[in-house]
Formats: sequence, structure tokens, C-alpha cells
Amino acid sequence: MALERKNIDKIAKTEEDRLLLARLWDKINAGIHKNRLVSTSFLSPREQEMARFLFGNTQGLQFWGGYDNAQRKCLIFLPDYLYEIPEDDPILCLRATFYKDDHPSHRDFLGALMGFGIDRSCVGDICVQEGFCDFFVTKEIADHLLREFTEVGRTKIRLEVLPLSAFSPPEERTETISDTLPSLRLDSVIASGFRISRSRAVDFIAAGKAAIDGLYCEKADRVIAEGMTVSVRGLGKIRLKEVGNRSKKDRIFVKIEKFV
Repeated sequence: MALERKNIDKIAKTEEDRLLLARLWDKINAGIHKNRLVSTSFLSPREQEMARFLFGNTQGLQFWGGYDNAQRKCLIFLPDYLYEIPEDDPILCLRATFYKDDHPSHRDFLGALMGFGIDRSCVGDICVQEGFCDFFVTKEIADHLLREFTEVGRTKIRLEVLPLSAFSPPEERTETISDTLPSLRLDSVIASGFRISRSRAVDFIAAGKAAIDGLYCEKADRVIAEGMTVSVRGLGKIRLKEVGNRSKKDRIFVKIEKFV
């Protein structure tokens, strides 16, 4: 491997990080030595980045969330006798259908799954559309959900397995905000994109609630480049779509996409 296990302490910022990386190392290392397919639970973008630092360019490792551009992904070791990740292992897609007059949200589904006793790490992306919701889970919890998971709040659902090849991600809906900023600092972009004060934006950043392209950032003065995506827990997600010229007052013309 490119890095030693002892580097866990160099990468981890918290005790929780250290425990997570130790679990990842033990599981992946076991798969490598036994030359068999192994998979971790779903990882957030930040956790994926830590895993990349830990394992480096180790052969046979892939991140996979069930579809291209998934946010939450499992780290999978693929032995040399397999050419691709199997269709039904280690990730399954479940489709929950419901009456179109009902409108359960992403938060409703996530809350219902957590209330059902499912650990967050066993659930990948949750994609809600009109009349149905597709969400990704680790294989070991799928049967339990298929038998028992029948309600999201007051909404009745019918659950079935959807082949990964049949999944189609929902189109992202956005609104465009045109503005001028004194700089492209993270706090300025957040303030503009979410229509909040600069001081409140700084508070969100200091609290560890802001992420740039999936990686948490606590530096309010971090410069955001065109095309970068910024998410703030509790507010949503924005993308710096376009950076223009400067105005006569030396402010920067920008266009920001807000995901709705």
C-alpha cells in the first residue's frame, strides 16, 4: 500500500475520524490479503477524501455509489478475478412508490429510515421524484427494508428492488442569482447565494457546516473558483456558475446557481 496504517493519526482530525479510518483500513486490508471483494459502508465526500489519502493509489480500489456522480459512495476492493462491480453486490437501489398527491421530501425519507433503526452509513443517495423515491442501501439491510419499511411519516409506500441499470437521477432544479461581490471569499459567496448576512455566513463556516465540492472548510477567506459547489448544512447547495469582470466600484460580477 502507498501509505502505512500509522498514517491514520496524521490524517484524522477527530477521534471519530480515527475510528472510521481504522475500520476502513482493517476491512480493505482483509480483502486485499484474501483477494476477495469487500466493501465499506457509504462514505460522505469528506470521508472519501480521507480514504484517498490513506490508501493512495492502491490497486483494485474503487468508489461506487450505485450510479455516476453519486455523492455518497462505498469504498470497494475488487479482486483481480473480477472485471467490474457486480450489479447486485454490494449496493442495491430500492424504489419506494407513493401517491403523487403525497410529497415526502429527502428529509422525510432520511428521518424515516433513521427512525426505523437504519444507520446512516448504510444509506447512500436519496433521490425523490414525483410519485417515487429511489435510494441506495448496502445489500445486507435490503431484505429487512423490503419486508418491513412501509411508511414515511404518514405516507404509505410500496418498496421494490430497482436494477442499478434502470436508475435515472432526477434533473437538478436551480435558480440563477446575479450579483456583485467585493471578493470571491467563501463567506461572500455564501452570503450572496443564500441571501444572508456576511456575519451569519461566517458563523456557519466557523461551526463546520460549510463544504466546498464536498470537503468541509472552516476558512471564511477561502477563495471560490468558477464551477465550485458550496453546500451549507441547514441552508442547501449553491454553485459559482460564472465569474465576470469588475465593476467601476471594483466589485466582481457573478452568477450563482442555487439548487432548489
